[in-house]
Amino acid sequence: MLYHLLYPLHTEFSVFYVFRFITFRTIYAAITALVISFLLGPWLIEKLSSLQLGQTIRRSGPESHFKKEGTPTMGGSLILFAIVLPTLLWADLTNMYVWLVLFVTVGYGIIGFVDDLLKIRKKNSDGLSARKKMFWQMLIAFGVGMILMAYPGFQTTLAFPFFKSLNPDLGWFYVPFAMLVIIGASNAVNLTDGLDGLAIGPVIIAAGAYLLFAYVAGHATLSSYLQIDGVKGAGELSILCGAMVGAGLGFLWFNTYPAQVFMGDVGSLSLGGAIGTIAVITKQEIVLVIVGGIFVMEALSVIVQVASFRLYGKRVFRMAPIHHHFELKGWPEPKIIVRFWIISIILALIGLSTLKLR
Repeated sequence: MLYHLLYPLHTEFSVFYVFRFITFRTIYAAITALVISFLLGPWLIEKLSSLQLGQTIRRSGPESHFKKEGTPTMGGSLILFAIVLPTLLWADLTNMYVWLVLFVTVGYGIIGFVDDLLKIRKKNSDGLSARKKMFWQMLIAFGVGMILMAYPGFQTTLAFPFFKSLNPDLGWFYVPFAMLVIIGASNAVNLTDGLDGLAIGPVIIAAGAYLLFAYVAGHATLSSYLQIDGVKGAGELSILCGAMVGAGLGFLWFNTYPAQVFMGDVGSLSLGGAIGTIAVITKQEIVLVIVGGIFVMEALSVIVQVASFRLYGKRVFRMAPIHHHFELKGWPEPKIIVRFWIISIILALIGLSTLKLR
């Protein structure tokens, strides 16, 4: 909005020429998101508390979590607002990729909102049924895949990190592949959201990494030099990623241990879906396995635990997702959180290194 209002004035006032640069708008999108979070955070927490929208803790979880029952949840609505508004203010709103990611972010946010609301009303951890949740996630992701397939110039090739000449064209198989990436990322972040600040830390780190991926993919000279798939217009997603970083940092101020508010599914599903969609658009889907390694580890721990118990009647971990395993081993919650953040930073750096190591 500001871009469309102010940039055209650069012919008369040269100061507005700065709005042409994605880097400038990304920085201020992040700052705007951070300020929104700081200003609205206390009000939202108070409102959620007054409405008694508190977290319901599942009885099968670690006993140390029982004391968290009643902590305001659905704080992810703050993250959503702090992402959407700055993006609308600072991004080029004629860019289709921006609208696609916003569509997934808000769409998955609505699914999460309904899920959180049902959990609160039922006063247990069973919200929207898994079948209904998956149906709506698949429908939204399918829509994104089909739009990308039909979009002029968008390639259905798959890029493999460390291999510059390995780019198979998936054709129509790209739609189910894109769906897998988007839905998988969304649910993996959801599984990670089990400790105070555990999920939002890696989300901030992943968003920061994909900010750079988006900028490079949308820059013809840089993408050509680094021999990666160029995606015309993808650079505008840097602004959305910047807003995600700012919104995440602002939310972490209130979500850090001991948390004043939880993001709930409204936050985790939408953030994961957004990152997955950005990975698809920037042609860095496989790299997401590295950058989002913490999310992958959490999801795999659940899959392994369930498969092992059903096949052999034995549990591999003391409890899944894996962060609960370390809790039951006696690790203090802050230690688990910070160590997972450190691992996320290392993995993000490895992921970014694939830009050059080809």
